[in-house]
Amino acid sequence: MRELVIDGRRIADDTPCFVIAEIGHNHQGSVEKARELIHAAKDAGVDAVKLQKRDNRRLYTRALYESAYDNENSFGSTYGAHREALELDVDAYRALRDEAQALGLVFLATAFDETSADLLAELGLPAFKIASGDLTNTPLLRYVARLGKPLVVSTGGATIEDVDRAVDAVTGAGGTLCLLQCTAAYPAAVEDLNLGVITTLRDRYPELVVGLSDHQDGIAMAPVAFMLGARVVEKHFTLSHTAKGTDHAFSLMPEGMRKLVRDLRRVPIAIGDGVKRPLASEEKPLQKMGKKLVAARALDAGHVLAEGDLVAKSPADEGLPPYALDELVGRPLARALAEDEAILGEHLGSDHRRPAPASSHSSTAR
Repeated sequence: MRELVIDGRRIADDTPCFVIAEIGHNHQGSVEKARELIHAAKDAGVDAVKLQKRDNRRLYTRALYESAYDNENSFGSTYGAHREALELDVDAYRALRDEAQALGLVFLATAFDETSADLLAELGLPAFKIASGDLTNTPLLRYVARLGKPLVVSTGGATIEDVDRAVDAVTGAGGTLCLLQCTAAYPAAVEDLNLGVITTLRDRYPELVVGLSDHQDGIAMAPVAFMLGARVVEKHFTLSHTAKGTDHAFSLMPEGMRKLVRDLRRVPIAIGDGVKRPLASEEKPLQKMGKKLVAARALDAGHVLAEGDLVAKSPADEGLPPYALDELVGRPLARALAEDEAILGEHLGSDHRRPAPASSHSSTAR
């Protein structure tokens, strides 16, 4: 049975969707903004919030770190300065972890390198996220897997061979993981989502929980992913689409996240148990819209019913259902019927050829 437990929360085919609000660096390097985002995510009903942690000096080449980075979304004159401005230190992470946990949220972060993974492990985070860019980084995958916590691994830009290699790296190091179908475009066009890969991953890895890292700028595709078997959905989150930074424009704002969570929670309820039966909520509408058999004109007692003597008319209250018509032709009437009077089983004379139809017109009969 496919199953993953994160911070005591079981994720499996028979559980609701585990929803992660990806804050990333939408906090813009501000602990206070990060706190606001965490509280807004809680109000929206998510299960977890997630940040990103990088050791920028270790992560980037000197050439990239020192390269000019002058644009409307820049927080520094070089790419390194820009990235450093967005980083939160260990004290900030500790405070935000405590804030999230006090709200009942799971607090997660993406580890982009071994140093960051060690820091997150020291903070006791219950799982690690691995970004699509590190799917082929088997040394990092093995390192993080050995830290003894589950991994949530995005698969953007990958071949199935890349995914196989990553799964082997994690499981070979004794780790457990969840795979997220992902399109590493920001935002991702609907035609690039390839949600059918969710089915492919579930079939290929029957022991693994599968989910969706959704970079599309709407909420409709996540419920589709759930129907396909995704049990983790990660969605970028912001307080303003116009805030400075590249991720805000395609991130969900609080109302959008609330609706996403609402719809994901509704899906298993809407699926139901698969048993086709009449429901209490249908009784009144179907009584009004449904039909019963009534006399097409006044009919005398002893009249033998023939084609055209009975017609179907609404409402479908007391009376025989239209599907009983074929059984009634050729039967004598035990008493007279007025025009539009419903015919009941007791209105029929004795006929030893066949029993009278049931006289009730219950919702089950409809």
